[in-house]
Amino acid sequence: MYKNFEEYAVYSGDDLGCIFNPLYSKFRLWSPTAEKVYLCLFKDNKKREIEMEKSENGTWFVEIKENLKNAFYTYNILRKGKFVETVDPYARALTANGTHGVVIDLKDTDPPGWSEDVKPPFDDPVDAVIYELHVRDFSFNKDSGIKNKGKYLAFTEKGSNYKGVKTGLDHLVELGITHVHLLPFQDFASVDELKGGYNWGYDPYHYFVPEGSYAVDPNDPLSRIKEVKEMILSLHRAGIRVVMDVVYNHTYSIFDSIFDKVEPGYFYRHNPDGSYSNGSGCGNETASERPMVKKLIIDSLKYWVKEYHVDGFRFDLMGLHDIDAMKEIEKILHSIDPSLLLYGEPWTAGPSVLPLEKQFLKGAQKGTRIAVFNDNFRNAIKGLPDDESKGFATGKKNVEKDIMKGVVGSIEYSSEIKDFALNPQETINYVSCHDNLTLWDKISKSNSEATEEEKILMDKLATMIIFTSQGIPFIHAGEEFLRTKRGNNNSYNAGDEINQLDWPRKLLYKEVFEYYQGLIKLRKEHPAFRMRTAEEIKSKLRFIKSPKNTIAFLISDNANNDPWGKIIVIYNPTKSKVDVKLPQGNWKVVVDNKKAGIFPIEKGDWTFSGNMLTVPPLSGMVLFS
Repeated sequence: MYKNFEEYAVYSGDDLGCIFNPLYSKFRLWSPTAEKVYLCLFKDNKKREIEMEKSENGTWFVEIKENLKNAFYTYNILRKGKFVETVDPYARALTANGTHGVVIDLKDTDPPGWSEDVKPPFDDPVDAVIYELHVRDFSFNKDSGIKNKGKYLAFTEKGSNYKGVKTGLDHLVELGITHVHLLPFQDFASVDELKGGYNWGYDPYHYFVPEGSYAVDPNDPLSRIKEVKEMILSLHRAGIRVVMDVVYNHTYSIFDSIFDKVEPGYFYRHNPDGSYSNGSGCGNETASERPMVKKLIIDSLKYWVKEYHVDGFRFDLMGLHDIDAMKEIEKILHSIDPSLLLYGEPWTAGPSVLPLEKQFLKGAQKGTRIAVFNDNFRNAIKGLPDDESKGFATGKKNVEKDIMKGVVGSIEYSSEIKDFALNPQETINYVSCHDNLTLWDKISKSNSEATEEEKILMDKLATMIIFTSQGIPFIHAGEEFLRTKRGNNNSYNAGDEINQLDWPRKLLYKEVFEYYQGLIKLRKEHPAFRMRTAEEIKSKLRFIKSPKNTIAFLISDNANNDPWGKIIVIYNPTKSKVDVKLPQGNWKVVVDNKKAGIFPIEKGDWTFSGNMLTVPPLSGMVLFS
């Protein structure tokens, strides 16, 4: 019938899956090489098989004129004399562990107030402060003070605390972040939803339904849907937007995957010998360049925006998606909501059959309104993620130029200071995330001889660099109280003991928390750190002379309408005091090695002598005039 995947029929309609009405339900499945397809209905403890009609463009269709609300269903597909039963890849609701699709009325899953949900105001990607968090880690700790431990509903609880220190939702508000980035909560296959367990969730099974293990009752198909909506509504009311971590580059498995059952081979890339290409490192990679794969990705993303009011997406291994697909995704999503935040990893986990020039790698994002993780800046600040290597903030010398590239948002600032970005909103600036060692563990490994006080100063400096640089700042949950995973650099299945947020550390390292909080406040209230264009950065930011292995720069002319006329930022990662000559002005300090914020600090370890500032060791400083 078809000689190759490029010839397969393409369906462009928006009615794949099940469309419910109390009087009828319509089912449509794309499976162009199927010989016959039967809809298997499970209702009132009875199973019925209803033959579907071959319809247009490779689809199969049937309309059942009765009320099928809450009925279970699958498809039974005949191909080459063999039947295979599969779940609908477009199912909007599932039984526990995704064994059956469920016909539901989505209105039944809307919590009170859902139709009045209002997204928190948000103007530009560089205004974001992203906080990356795993649903279960957030609340599971015995000292979290949260009742719904490990569940979506943990995000709806107010007033939780540990010995008077805020935890949970109140902590997020107190910290001041704008976006919470949640690790995958699309249905994944690596945790048994009925028995429970721990995984990061980069093992996608179904793309239109939330994961059931985070729901109060995984057996109730409506529970997970309603609770995700309650979570998002609660975060929106608290002034926080929600970014979904999405994994469209591979699926949990191949041969028992719903996609290979629906249409063998089509959804995946193959090596010349017919084996599955493995650029994901997970055994397979999806073929985003094929029309029906791209359609599924786009349909799923649109659904999460419209049905769940999601505010953005982080694409796992975005380098495995072809450039044309990512550009189309961006265009369509921003036509629905221009304020959606879109970013991802501009790399693959291994070689792919997708040609290098088609992969969405660093540089491909130029002018697309998609941002990419800036590992160049990350490595320059702290060293490589898992070994003893050092970076600028942790003791490496002669890396000023690499830091300067990050400071200006990785744009082409000059012939010597330039990187991959066209504009600052294309770079996600970070020093740690769920992958690799936590920032605290990395500093401890690369500076094992340092005192705790010195390591805390390095941590503060590394984060201060992120928050005073142009681009989009991103922090890993718990970083603000020196999160440790006890040296585990890949804790995806290491369980709660290693991964849970240890809320008592917030009390123990209260000064560190307040420092992070102050940096966020500084950034949010001072738009000079959030310039919109490369042109403005080039005209308003200039580096000024400072001692070797330090950096100083001046932001002038009320940049980006900042109330402060001039701002000076200094980074001194050395273990000695340094003197920096300041331009003329009545300078006031708002960030030093102990405090960060927007109000002048009267006294510190620093001293002024005329226009000469003595900067203490291992510290960053911000001054204004």
